[in-house]
Amino acid sequence: MNEIKFINVGYKDAENEILKGITMEIPAGYIHTIIGPSGAGKSTLIKLVNRLIDPTEGRILIDNTDIRDINIIELRRRIGMVFQQAYLFDGSVADNIKYGPMLKGINNIDVKHYLDIVGLDASYMNRKVDDLSGGEAQRISIARALANEPEVLLLDEPTSALDPASTQIIEDLIMNLKDKLKLTIVWITHNMEQAKRVGDYTIFINNGCLVEYGVTKEFFANPKSEISKLFIDGKLTKGEVA
Repeated sequence: MNEIKFINVGYKDAENEILKGITMEIPAGYIHTIIGPSGAGKSTLIKLVNRLIDPTEGRILIDNTDIRDINIIELRRRIGMVFQQAYLFDGSVADNIKYGPMLKGINNIDVKHYLDIVGLDASYMNRKVDDLSGGEAQRISIARALANEPEVLLLDEPTSALDPASTQIIEDLIMNLKDKLKLTIVWITHNMEQAKRVGDYTIFINNGCLVEYGVTKEFFANPKSEISKLFIDGKLTKGEVA
């Protein structure tokens, strides 16, 4: 089990109310795509899940435990995150994949195993990260996250900077990981076609509010909200509210 619950979650910074009253349950073992206009609060939402920031209102639970009651280092091992740009440490591919387990005192990690998972062969182990293509670097960042054996994987537009071929590789990889490792995956995307392809469920956020959340095929075929319809059709005016 790795169900995530949001209970009336809000977030304000010094100047703006970014998220408002988010309440939803994210069931375990599926890919949940988050869509919405730029500035809607999508990245803020997933940063709350592994406590890069904390909500200013409400609670977030994983397996019915408030995430603030979980040691933050343990929480971030359980909830991996991959960003839009692949942020890799200086050194080799193996150095990056070994990093998380070594912090736990595990020094005999099988780097090849994690390379296999992301579809790269053992020849990459000693490659310097500066020598990787964008798609290869993103796959290594996923391998590094997986080396901590997370229950949840958060993806903040992981393919937006990649070419179509690399994007397809990452999409296939993530869908395979869901089935193979039974991960709960939360994936932000601006690409509607990608959301349709990869998402089991779709979460639509606008102006910091949860507008609609449901099975992806049903969401795109029969959106319940007029705002959702406008967004799907590319006609949503900035600032328009539900």
